[in-house]
Amino acid sequence: MSDEGQKPKYAAVVWEGDSREILHAFPEDVRQNLGFQLWQLQQGERPSDYRPLSSIGTGVFELRDQDERAWYRVVYLSRIKDVIHVLHSFEKKSREMPRKDFEKARQRLKAVKARLAEEKKHEEGG
Repeated sequence: MSDEGQKPKYAAVVWEGDSREILHAFPEDVRQNLGFQLWQLQQGERPSDYRPLSSIGTGVFELRDQDERAWYRVVYLSRIKDVIHVLHSFEKKSREMPRKDFEKARQRLKAVKARLAEEKKHEEGG
């Protein structure tokens, strides 16, 4: 018997709003580091620099990187049905998450949850 079925499936990444475009505007080395951490998540591995953001919602985390100019963040909803939802990407100059970025991540989380609930309803024939 083969153990092929035992391997975790490679997760898809779904980008909410302009999160991908913002990430693409980050400096090259930061983009590569954050891209690698997203790839680790897709493989079912733990990224090297992340932390939970329970203030935004359950299952929400941020990937972190920085350079001499700023801190860079990618906020995502952990894997649900082999999908990682990137809620928001942003750059910040101080330790606190700017209120507008916090709110944007919360709004996008709300939209993703509504979409998932709608999909579940359709799957159940509702």
